[in-house]
Amino acid sequence: MPSPYKPELVARRLAGLTDLRPRLAVVLGSGFGSVAKRVKDGINVSYQKLSGFPVSKVPGHEGRLLVGLLAGKPVMMMSGRVHFYEGHSMERITFPMNVAAEFGVETVLLTNAAGGITDKAIQNQFMIIEDHINLMGENPLRGHSGPDGPPFLDLSRLYDPGLRKVLKKCGKKMKVCSGVYCAVSGPTYETPAEIRAFEALGADAVGMSTVPEAIMAHHCGLKVAGVSLITNAAAGKCRRGVNHEEVLQAGEDHAGDAGKLIKRFVANHE
Repeated sequence: MPSPYKPELVARRLAGLTDLRPRLAVVLGSGFGSVAKRVKDGINVSYQKLSGFPVSKVPGHEGRLLVGLLAGKPVMMMSGRVHFYEGHSMERITFPMNVAAEFGVETVLLTNAAGGITDKAIQNQFMIIEDHINLMGENPLRGHSGPDGPPFLDLSRLYDPGLRKVLKKCGKKMKVCSGVYCAVSGPTYETPAEIRAFEALGADAVGMSTVPEAIMAHHCGLKVAGVSLITNAAAGKCRRGVNHEEVLQAGEDHAGDAGKLIKRFVANHE
């Protein structure tokens, strides 16, 4: 059955609203929403007005698409995302990546909040994603098929090494590390036993997003970079429990640094 979601129509509508044609898109996840306020001289459209764009009901995910200027350079910014745990299909979750590709974007920076697992991914610092482990139980390319069959996509260099170097340079005066992001379906936080298992698998941080978008963006030919704000220690790594309010508070506390990091990345992105 043909998909009812048409990214080319959304891209065409956006092209009619602005003359800007950014090469870079940024997805603002939990903890990064305030960065959208830094985008100037452009358009700001609610996801509800963009056919096919899913809208999140999770606090911290505004649901607006902006095309404007940041650090004097054109950028597409998606303030908020939807999640697999909300009941959306992988097709809906990754629809914004298809829209970005249709609009002419060449690079995407994906951001999220994550729980720290290892000693290097400590609370209140940023982690540049160098690789991921997909434990969501689903792949966004499942069901996709072209003339040559299913897309057996090579993910060995999914998170572009050059972009990771740029992020590292941009975060030079901040608390920044690099590590492996483990994606789970949610919506429950993990058990201490699960966190021990993820650590044994090589994960440094855990979250409930980003991986589907990264895979689809790569499939569309976009270069991909990712960064997590480590908002809390994962289950079993601290005495207290884990809650979403702590995640949102950490985002507010580090809004300034998040804005600086992304602004520097936009300025230094080629």
